[in-house]
Amino acid sequence: MKILVVHQVPYRKIDYHLAIDHEVHDVTYVGRAERIAELPEGLRCRRLEVGPADDLAGWIIENVSPAEGFEQLLSLSEDGVLLAWRVRRHLGIEGPSLDRLRRVRDKVSMKEALEGSGVRHPRFVAADAVPGSLPWSGRTVLKPRQGASSQEVVIHETAEAALAACRALGDPGGFELEEYVDGDVLHADGLVQDGELVDVVFSRCVRTPLDFAQGTPIASHQIQHDERHRVFAERVLRALEIDTGCVHLEFFETKEQELVFLEVANRLGGAGIVTSHLRHTGVHLPSHEIAIRLGWPRPRPRPASGRYHGFAIFPGHHLKPAEGYTVDVPDHIRNHPWVDKVHSLDGRQPLPDHISYQEWEIPVFIEASHPDPGVLRQILGEFVLAPLVRPGGPPVRPGSPSTEPKGPPVRSEGPLVRPEGVR
Repeated sequence: MKILVVHQVPYRKIDYHLAIDHEVHDVTYVGRAERIAELPEGLRCRRLEVGPADDLAGWIIENVSPAEGFEQLLSLSEDGVLLAWRVRRHLGIEGPSLDRLRRVRDKVSMKEALEGSGVRHPRFVAADAVPGSLPWSGRTVLKPRQGASSQEVVIHETAEAALAACRALGDPGGFELEEYVDGDVLHADGLVQDGELVDVVFSRCVRTPLDFAQGTPIASHQIQHDERHRVFAERVLRALEIDTGCVHLEFFETKEQELVFLEVANRLGGAGIVTSHLRHTGVHLPSHEIAIRLGWPRPRPRPASGRYHGFAIFPGHHLKPAEGYTVDVPDHIRNHPWVDKVHSLDGRQPLPDHISYQEWEIPVFIEASHPDPGVLRQILGEFVLAPLVRPGGPPVRPGSPSTEPKGPPVRSEGPLVRPEGVR
């Protein structure tokens, strides 16, 4: 098969070689220089590098001809959803309509599609269509319609304050106003094959992604299966016509146990979701998504761990490089019996200037697991309260590497094996 891969997600998050036999198939990767540089040296493939100032889809359309005969296109990033529609149309490759794709990128479109579905969602108004007043009062969220990682999301204490902030925007067309919902944030991660939700795992957050965006450590952990959660997720997928690939659905659960839609993406979840899902279920989400999208048989699952998995993440984007930072993960955390792995920087590596959940870019990333999800939540809750990262310390060395290798090794990571006697 001749496959064009729009390569935007870090290679180590996808590990394409686990799903695609590059000796059998004709694979071309196209992307920015930093993404193309990540491709393993021994990988048999064609590599097309796009300039930093070029429009990615525009460059592909100009430089890749339909006559080359590509049979399939893979574009697995958040930003690649709409980009892929343009490229598919140019190459003559079938795929979802633009309207369907907008429902998984635009937060107004996705909630509009939920009307009449039985799925509760926050009341909302597009920022460029704001009336004289909002049909709700109290706390109100102003957020980008196509944003990710809670960037530029602001919670205002009153609807009036949110309206004032909205009217002050230079370009309100890219934003929406939404009523605030008080509750835990949960997320569902799984696969959709032929319209059916499969291999789904539900997780509950300790704090919220917005807290992380504002510089506060957060955590997430898998929970026991609850059929209410599955029914809710399936209603969302049907209403939005998501029928193929990975799905990452975020929703609230209030104190009254009411489920309220937040947003959904037709892609992999970020942070430690791929690894935790693999260990809990034996399913490597990227490999299974690629197989589903290419029409191939899905890989055989690996052995499951028999535990619930989660992670605690400590942000670095809010720290000031000139002041430096200090990382101190004490031995009782590094050697905790239910900690699977600790990723940490040493205080000298540069930090991202944007919100990142990548374990090799943030100061501390802790993977943990336990047979009891309640105990796991308690463990992770204690971790995020610990002062593991502090501003001030050794100067940051510009351009220095992180403690994780930059080049992704060609590897296959199975479920973590515990020392004898530890269960």
